Amino acid sequence: MPRALPAPTRPDSTPGPEPGLTCAHAETRARDAEAKMAAGGFSDLREKLQSMTPQQGDGDGETRKRRRRDSDSDSDSGECEHSDDSAELREREAARVRSSVQQRSVFSPRDCLRIEQRIDEVVARGEAGLYRERTVDRAPLRNKYFFGEGYTYGAQLEKRGPGQERLYPKGEVDDIPDWVRELVIRPLVGAGVVPDGFVNSAVINDYRPGGCIVSHVDPPHIFARPIVSVSFFSDSALCFGCRFQFKPIRVSEPVFVLPVRRGSVTVLSGYAADDITHCVRPQDIKERRAVIILRKTRPDAPRLDADSPLNSPAQRPAPLKAKRSHRKADPDAAHRPAVLEMDKEENRRPSFSQQRRHGSENSWRRERGQERDPRRESSGRKVKMRRH
Repeated sequence: MPRALPAPTRPDSTPGPEPGLTCAHAETRARDAEAKMAAGGFSDLREKLQSMTPQQGDGDGETRKRRRRDSDSDSDSGECEHSDDSAELREREAARVRSSVQQRSVFSPRDCLRIEQRIDEVVARGEAGLYRERTVDRAPLRNKYFFGEGYTYGAQLEKRGPGQERLYPKGEVDDIPDWVRELVIRPLVGAGVVPDGFVNSAVINDYRPGGCIVSHVDPPHIFARPIVSVSFFSDSALCFGCRFQFKPIRVSEPVFVLPVRRGSVTVLSGYAADDITHCVRPQDIKERRAVIILRKTRPDAPRLDADSPLNSPAQRPAPLKAKRSHRKADPDAAHRPAVLEMDKEENRRPSFSQQRRHGSENSWRRERGQERDPRRESSGRKVKMRRH
């Protein structure tokens, strides 16, 4: 039986009909393929195959990058429109902040120096334990000193959230020092910043480089308006409309940044006091800075009962160790928690107990009459050097 010969190869690259198909079916399929190629803009199957083959230097990676750039450019156009709207909204908000903030120059450099010396005395008395327990509130790189009135906030609250703050019972904090009344409040009354008898609460915030206070609104159910603050030791800034994130600490772009000079008086009322948060960012505290906040408590402000759990010593949070670092801050750094670890006393110098332990051991050796072996001592030093 004669063997079937293979079908001859056509001179062009167009494939022949598939086995099992009639010529009519093959012609119909060919016409459909030509119609599809024509719809796709191709006159020849080879053109279509060539267009589907990646060209040199235009691999999948390049294609993805090009598509990403195209999509980014498309999305950028939409984001720009949204950004314009957001920028316009932020500008309106910043204008409202500006209209409800006043700044005055009341204190001369000489006045500032006298007041700063008094602030140092307050810090020294706090470290010596000469104030009542509720007067001093310590935090990493920021200490607060309450005079006249103190109140619960942050982790001290029984229930978290705005409106949960409470005044402490009368007598829980020390009275306003006479020097605050004479050197700070009286000049402000004379300049017409506050009326006489308005201030019954004074708080001193003492910031170290990199210190901060998170975004907040002074509780309106506790304090009347306006809120008056005076800045000392160095220049800084007060930011409005920021959002804080932690671990690591990050701060969003503020709606409005108010430069605060040494000796300047800042008065918040209206929108700036009630409708937008304010904060002090870590990057804005490049040197030590202190601010004295003067406020008036409302007559109907809620107050803790004397038998409240927060007044029980067992329920009070343990006070933090005072931070006395005077190091310079990196102006561009956000001073993340790793930096805060550097302020721990045990990380900066050996503890006193370790010094006493070594001293006791040496005394014990002398009492026992043991003589030192220079070779052993030298060897020990070498080992110690290798360990460190």
